[in-house]
Amino acid sequence: MRKTTKAVLIIATLSTGLYTACRKADISGNDTNPDSEWLSGGSQTAFDEGSGAFSHIFNSLPEHLERVHEIGDQQFEATFVSAPAPVNPGLGPIFNNVSCSSCHVADGRGKVPGTGESAANMLFRVSIPGDTEHGNPKPVPGFGDQLQTRGLLGKQREGDVQITYTTQTFEFADGSTYQLRTPHYVIIDPYTTLPVGILLSPRVAAPVFGLGLIEGISEADIVAGADPDDKDGDGISGKPNYVWDVLKEKKVLGRFGWKANQPTLMQQVAAAYNGDIGITNFVFPKESSEGQTQFDADPGYNYELSDSLLHSVEFYIRTLAVPARRNADNAVVKQGKDIFIASGCIKCHKANARTAVNVALPQLSNQLIHPYTDLLLHDMGEGLADNRPDFDASGTEWRTAPLWGIGLTQKVNGHTNFLHDGRARNLMEAIMWHGGEALPAKEYVRKLSKNDRDALLAFLGSL
Repeated sequence: MRKTTKAVLIIATLSTGLYTACRKADISGNDTNPDSEWLSGGSQTAFDEGSGAFSHIFNSLPEHLERVHEIGDQQFEATFVSAPAPVNPGLGPIFNNVSCSSCHVADGRGKVPGTGESAANMLFRVSIPGDTEHGNPKPVPGFGDQLQTRGLLGKQREGDVQITYTTQTFEFADGSTYQLRTPHYVIIDPYTTLPVGILLSPRVAAPVFGLGLIEGISEADIVAGADPDDKDGDGISGKPNYVWDVLKEKKVLGRFGWKANQPTLMQQVAAAYNGDIGITNFVFPKESSEGQTQFDADPGYNYELSDSLLHSVEFYIRTLAVPARRNADNAVVKQGKDIFIASGCIKCHKANARTAVNVALPQLSNQLIHPYTDLLLHDMGEGLADNRPDFDASGTEWRTAPLWGIGLTQKVNGHTNFLHDGRARNLMEAIMWHGGEALPAKEYVRKLSKNDRDALLAFLGSL
């Protein structure tokens, strides 16, 4: 297996303890504390700068829970095939990919298709104007809420997406230039006529490590950071998204997904199996193709993914550790951190959070973590708008993406494509795409000297 072995876990745990003792770490939550910030995931921090940095199990899990994590790991990587089959049957009949790991490569970030390549590894949310009774975006008749770009033999996919880019050149205040590419999406070869006014929103797969810690942050702490009316006058008006919890049958706080449109890891995982792979489960028991010509399920069929396997995958993701900071005491990195704070980036990408007490899983309990997010929705301006509302998120609003581990993207995933649709080809482009509430921070960066811009990138690379 490619995940951390028990022996390595012991070494990592000892390393954490020795490092903490040597640095006399004070986990007070102070943003400028140089000791705690090395431990991005608190006690659930992995010391690995290599290609497996996003794939480490939590420290100090009991043996029986390590086994659940391992089963979930195997299922996360399992390739589904069409039924009947002795192993992993149930793929499709229409789908986006064949396994979780096909999009979340090495538990990390998905890659944007190159010129002329199929967009099949991206996810495209679709809807028509309006909301359902629960506040969801209204599904497209004959297509549902996402475009299925693949189909089984003899089954017609819903369509594909053609991606083209236009590139513009801009200037920093010192006269040096940078380029931004704007993506353009056109649905091609739809299996049936698309309605007028369809809303299309592209997504690339986000990293899955550290999500258990994010789920462990209390709702009260997240909501406490909201300021939807900008009463403090700082130009930042973050707000929570309240979304439909399928199991609880009520609206609750959303915290996962590019627009914070999923409330729990269980619902996120179950929805991905159902929508992305065409695998039914106890949370989403109906085929995504139900009501369409591709639908082929037996009326008496059982769930295609057992409850135990679904729970194991959810637990696997819940217990993925966070890679440690690198070079946090480097002078240039410190300079970059000061710039990150002075620019105002820290107002949304908040360095610190603390998980709530968790008696059921002590490894998640009361951890000071450094995800660099407030998990709130922010208006990012027209440049990044998908113009597709999602529950309380408007067409220009996105959840603040966590930044932890972002400096290891090239090492783990082999690319540096960022933002919700991967349009940014590096971190500086991602910054310069910021608008709306983040426009003052972007302008601050645009006016920096090259030395200061490089320092800012060094800081981000250390996360």
